[in-house]
Amino acid sequence: MTGFVSSVERATERMRALFPETPLQINDYLSRKYGAEIWLKREDLSPVRSYKIRGAFNFISAAIKNCAPDTVFVCASAGNHAQGFAFVCRHFARRGVVFMPVTTPQQKIDKTRAFGGDFIEIRLVGDIFDECYAASQAYAAEKGGMMVPPFDHAEIIAGQATVAHEIAVRLPDGKAPDLMILPVGGGGLSAGVTRYLTELGWKTRFRFVEPKGAPSLKRSLEAGKRVKLNHVDNFVDGAAVAEIGKENFKLLRGFDADAVFLVPENRLCGTITEMLNIEGVVLEPAGALAIDVLKDFKKSELKGKRIVLVVSGGNFDFERLPDVKERALRYEGLKKYFIFRFPQRPGALRSFLDLLGPEDDIARFEYLKKSARNFGSVLIGIETKNRNNFIILNKRFQEAGWSYQDITDNEVLADFII
Repeated sequence: MTGFVSSVERATERMRALFPETPLQINDYLSRKYGAEIWLKREDLSPVRSYKIRGAFNFISAAIKNCAPDTVFVCASAGNHAQGFAFVCRHFARRGVVFMPVTTPQQKIDKTRAFGGDFIEIRLVGDIFDECYAASQAYAAEKGGMMVPPFDHAEIIAGQATVAHEIAVRLPDGKAPDLMILPVGGGGLSAGVTRYLTELGWKTRFRFVEPKGAPSLKRSLEAGKRVKLNHVDNFVDGAAVAEIGKENFKLLRGFDADAVFLVPENRLCGTITEMLNIEGVVLEPAGALAIDVLKDFKKSELKGKRIVLVVSGGNFDFERLPDVKERALRYEGLKKYFIFRFPQRPGALRSFLDLLGPEDDIARFEYLKKSARNFGSVLIGIETKNRNNFIILNKRFQEAGWSYQDITDNEVLADFII
């Protein structure tokens, strides 16, 4: 047994004073769908609904052995790390200060405060995370506080690796899985899990999944060094990281870039709604990554295999649900947006509506401007039950002489107008 394996096992034992292990569950629905034996490691069922509590616990429990009793712990986060940090500070009765951007949703602020109680102070600083992070570092330097990083530290990595230890002791018959799929943000979870199971002697294939708009691990593996992305799509906020952690990349750089899959954000929304509607499982976008990426595998790669997926979190704000449904419909081709040049005459709307089929519905109708005396620009959103209905609709629009533009996939126009 290696030193790392032993340290992870000891960390797991200490963690039981904070919370019980999260379930490892075989999922019948996904198993039938893909013809495989699919297990879900339910980190969405931790006390803070994500695995981030593990790394925070391991880091702080190690730090308090060597720091003064009045040492202030500091973190910068607007999400799961802040909540795990707050929970752990309350557990150890240690003062913690959480820096969050001013733009942080009130729901996340309230949850962090609830987890930390009187031991946590929340400071809202800056419009973007970089400003918030700089403020947290300045505060820690001034007050002699200790920064608790979200992923880039050996103790954080070992803490996240406790996920792997729990999987190893709970899989029936002691048989290692053929495939394990891990979501990647900063890399703490993937670095810890792969190191632990590799040193344990497992021959499992590892595959990683990032959101398409934040491929920090894939780009770094392609370049052979850490790459900082110029732009990140923050929709999958739990995994939208511009640069993979330094310590994490040291442990992951041996993997091929082809082992990292990229999931389109809008397609991911379909998986979130699917798991909610069919399985009653509430997932945040990052928590759905490992499930959604199964769509990218050939059936032969999955059939008959034992597969473990790490479900990283379930901190989903239901105020986002309309946007999630919208994105899913657009990806599936069931909803489109058009700008029509609409004639300003009686009966024009009736003529347009007569072109719609029995499965087509107007989801949005809005005059943008009156571009001429006889015409006006109108935004029309159409939702249908079969994506092929749009082929028929486009043909009818053209035959009827309507002037229009499909802006569904025009990111600039769609984001600005829709």
